[in-house]
Amino acid sequence: MASAEGACRTAHSIPTWKNGKSFLTKIHFCGNFYFMSRYDLIAFDMDGTLLDSGKKIRDDSLSMIKKAAAQGKTVCLSTGRCLPELLPYEKELSDVRYFICISGALVYDNQKKCALEKNAVPDDEAEKIFERIRGRDLMVHLLSDDSVVEKSKVTQMERYRMGIYSETFNKITLQVDDAAEYWRKTRIPLYKINLYSKSVEEREELLNLLSDLELTFAFSETTSLECTAKNVSKGSGLEFLCGRIGIPLEKTIAVGDADNDLEILKTAGLAVAMGNANGNVKNLADVTVGGNDSGGCAQAIREFLIPQPEISL
Repeated sequence: MASAEGACRTAHSIPTWKNGKSFLTKIHFCGNFYFMSRYDLIAFDMDGTLLDSGKKIRDDSLSMIKKAAAQGKTVCLSTGRCLPELLPYEKELSDVRYFICISGALVYDNQKKCALEKNAVPDDEAEKIFERIRGRDLMVHLLSDDSVVEKSKVTQMERYRMGIYSETFNKITLQVDDAAEYWRKTRIPLYKINLYSKSVEEREELLNLLSDLELTFAFSETTSLECTAKNVSKGSGLEFLCGRIGIPLEKTIAVGDADNDLEILKTAGLAVAMGNANGNVKNLADVTVGGNDSGGCAQAIREFLIPQPEISL
C-alpha cells in the first residue's frame, strides 16, 4: 500500500524568468503547496552588490545571510578584493563560509582561516605587463597577501576614478615608491594586477596593449583593468569550490553587477543581476533583483535560496 505521503505528494516545476530556468519546485503535500529552493549555495560580489553605495553591508542582507546559514545553505563571497581589503567586514562576514577572492585567484575557507586554492600570475607575464606600462599614467595595484599600491597615487585616487576607496586604501594598503620595482625585489606572488586608468577610453587602449599576453582580463570599477592568470576568474573559483565541497554547479546562485562578474554568472546555476548592474550583466542574467541600496541581496536569498512559506489551498 502506498504511504500517505506518497499518495498526497506531487511535484512540478514552476515556469520562471528568461532562459526557461526555474528556480523553485512546487510540492503539493496533503492539501498544501510548498515552494522549495533548487539551490544550496549563493555567491555574492562585494562592491556594487553586497556593499551599498556607502561601502556598508545592509542589515537586511546580514539578517538573510544568517538565516540562510542557519538553514544549512552555503553563502560565499565572489570578490575582486584580497583578504586585507575584507578586514573591515570581518565580524559581519562571520556567517559567510567561503571567500572566492581576488577575482578567483584565491579561494579561502573563512571558518578554518586557510587558503584552499591559489593561482598567481606567472612571473614572466607580470614582467611583460610592467615593461609595457612603463611611463603610462596609471595607478598600479598589486594584490598578493598584502594589497600594494604606490604612495604617490594614493593621494590622487580621484584622478583614477577610485576616490570612494581612498579611506580604505589609506588604512589597509602597503604603500611603496614603485610597484614594479617592489615586486622585482620581493617576488611576492601576484594573484592579480589591477591597472586603473584616468578614463574608459584609456582603459580600452591599455587592454589592446596587453591583450596578447597569456592572462585573463576583466573590467571592473569605472576604469580598472584586472589581470589574472590565464583561465582564472570568479567562475573558475566557483568551479573549484563546488568541486571541493561537493555542491553541483547547477545548485548554485551567483549575484553581481559588473563585467568581472560575467564568468561566475555564466558558471552558476542561476545568474542574478543587481538592479544597479550594467547592461552586460543584466543581458546575461536569468533574473534581476533590487539594487545594492534597496535590498537586492536580501531579496535574492529570500526568493531563490531559502524555501518559501507554504500556501494553503
